[in-house]
This record gives sequence, structure tokens and C-alpha cells, in this order.
Amino acid sequence: MTASVTPERRRRHTLYFLEWASAQRPVHLDTDIDMTRIQEHRAAARAQGRRYSVVSYLLHATGRVLARHPEANAVMAPGWPSLLRAPRIVRFDGVTAKLALDRPVEGERTVLSALLPGLETASLSEIQERVDRYRDEDAADLPEFKGVRTLGRLPVGLGRAAFAAVLRDPRKRPGVFGTVSVSSLGHRTVDGFHSAGGTAVTLCAGRVVERAVVRDGAVVPAPMMRLGLTFDHRVIDGAAAADVLSDLHDTMEAFDDGSGTRRSGPVPRGADRHLRPLGGLEQSTR
Repeated sequence: MTASVTPERRRRHTLYFLEWASAQRPVHLDTDIDMTRIQEHRAAARAQGRRYSVVSYLLHATGRVLARHPEANAVMAPGWPSLLRAPRIVRFDGVTAKLALDRPVEGERTVLSALLPGLETASLSEIQERVDRYRDEDAADLPEFKGVRTLGRLPVGLGRAAFAAVLRDPRKRPGVFGTVSVSSLGHRTVDGFHSAGGTAVTLCAGRVVERAVVRDGAVVPAPMMRLGLTFDHRVIDGAAAADVLSDLHDTMEAFDDGSGTRRSGPVPRGADRHLRPLGGLEQSTR
């Protein structure tokens, strides 16, 4: 016997988003990042009573990288393709991340999207403070998710129209939808994944695991993380997206918290020529 189930009200905003995002033309890239310096910084911070999550380092790097690549901090304006209207791409001055969250709403798991603006200048500590705001199980009750709660209460037709109206003006997009999407499933045994978050660039982080790598001719263990990048081919091309991913790779591997302290680890810019993952020999570090 089969049963027909109506989507729960808490998930309606996700369904409206997927309908809207279906116009994207997603292409996927990925790379492996040596997290040695970042893991060293995390350990040193823990010793001093501070906690930084892996996603905060990714957000920190993302703000700086997209500030250097403004063509990727953009969105395709609505209303295209059209026989009468030329395509129009809107670029944004600041970097606002749309961070995907797995949080309970009315007792059921759902996806919420938290906005983190000003990433191009925010410090790691400031980013972590913003991320911590959404860690509580009651995060869905925060004022910034009022719109999501309202969409769930509206009739489907009205809710779909309201969602489309919010996104009609691309200049307002950063305050509603962000300029880059970030998601992480690294708390589970997920090595890598891809999704299309409705922005020109979507970043997807897997877990950090010890892998055997070749460094300067020797096989050594290193904490590695798979980072996926999905780009909207309507907004940027593959070469530009590859530049963004390469810059993220180098920025994270050469992590510098601004203190001026040099850390051990891979050499930035071209380090991947000397660091090659080998199959197997994996152990979770989460």
C-alpha cells in the first residue's frame, strides 16, 4: 500500500527555493585541502579556552577570496531567459554567506539558512560568534527566521508568490539570500558532496580525515578536507570558478589568523605539486 503525504509546513520554504533554483546551470568542481595549519590553530585555541569550528575557517577564507574575485560574488537577475530581455548579472560589493543549518522546527528536522554579512573584513572570532548564535536547538525561533515561519503558515499558492516577490529585486538579495552559499556535512562520514545554493558559487565541505600524502618525496599523514564548489554557468565560466577554488585552497592551506605567527604545514601557492593524496589509510579526526 502506498500513501500520499503533503510536505510539512516547515519544509515549504525549501520546496519554493528548489523550484526557483531549478533555473540555475550548475557545474561542479572539487579539491582536497591540507588542514594542517588550521588544525594546529584550532588546537592552540582550545588550549586557551576558545573553540573554532571548521566551517568558520571556511567562511573566513570565503570572504577574503570572493572580495578578490568580484565576478563570482554575483547573481543572475530574474527574468532571463527571455526573448525580449537581455541577460543581466548583478555583482555585490560585500560578501554575505548563506550558511545551511540542520535545526529542529516544531520538533522535526529541517534546513534553515543563516546570513553572515561582512565576511570580507570579519575576523575569525567575529565569524565564530555569529555561528555560535545558531548552535542552540531553539535557533529556529530567532527573529531572522520569522520569514521562514511565515511562509510555512501561508497557503501554498500565496507562499510561492511571496517567495518569488522577495527575490524579484536582485539588489535586495544579499539581505535575503546572501551572495555565496556554504554548507558542511563534515560532522558525518561524508567525504564530499555538491549542491546548488541559488548563488553564483556554492561551497560544500566534507569531513577532515587523516590521509596518506606525498610531501617532498615522503609518505606522511595529513588532515585533509574535500571542498566542493558548484558554480552557476550562467554567471561565471569554468576558468573563473577554478581560480576561485584554487584561491580558496591556497588561502586555507596557508591560514594566517593575523597574529603574524608562522605555523608549520604546507607551503602556499603550488603546494599541491608536492602534496599528493594516496588511496586508503583514512581515519576520522572529527
